[in-house]
Amino acid sequence: MTLSNLGTLGSTPVVKNNSDLTTTDPTDVFQFKITNSSNINLSLTNISAGDDADIALFRDANNNGVLDSFDRQVGLVSTRGSNQDDAINFKTSSGTFFAEVSRFASSSGDVSYDLALSATKPSGTLPISASSSNLLPKEFVLGQLSGNVTRAGNVNNQNTTDVYSFSLGIRERVDIILDGLSTDADIRLIRDSNNNRIVDAGEVIASSNNAGITSELISNIEGRGDYFLQVTEFTGSTNYNATFSSFFIPA
Repeated sequence: MTLSNLGTLGSTPVVKNNSDLTTTDPTDVFQFKITNSSNINLSLTNISAGDDADIALFRDANNNGVLDSFDRQVGLVSTRGSNQDDAINFKTSSGTFFAEVSRFASSSGDVSYDLALSATKPSGTLPISASSSNLLPKEFVLGQLSGNVTRAGNVNNQNTTDVYSFSLGIRERVDIILDGLSTDADIRLIRDSNNNRIVDAGEVIASSNNAGITSELISNIEGRGDYFLQVTEFTGSTNYNATFSSFFIPA
């Protein structure tokens, strides 16, 4: 096991790209602190083709500075299959935490990956952008849109953000509706222009943050390319439906 101490985590993402897990050293652990209540955001991406890696988040519950069996009794884990991106978005109080990246046993040889970590303001903070994750894992991949696509999900304190990736073709436009809410949740649309999988200044191209359980709408988005939609908790657990309605614009 390789342990790295990242110090105090804040809103500026910490990025560990081109990291490797081997058969003899199959686990990397990253220790960090947060000094205030925050949303912890972890994004595990670019896992090598044909391989699999997973990520877990643990709190140093006994404050001994070691990731031990006591800490592992309670944690959050993302274990998507194959080399799909993994993500954890967790609202929590201050403390010391461990992010553990582990190599799935069936992988052969070295497993490479990119990891990004950040701690944004806790859910319920205004403006909404302060609490939204600034990381862009491809959690739910829709591909190029065609017609209407609806996905159901849930955001809560243990999963503050869901991220959908999709693309639009030439002369294609999309409207996005978030409804079916029982508490407040919001959406924002991002074009990752430099492909660094981080929400940089100027990359949020539209957002909707109506109060309460009013539906959210982003409309008339057009332009060939790739997009990310974030669904973010604002005031507690809620199910939702995210509908992407695409149509072609006549020449």
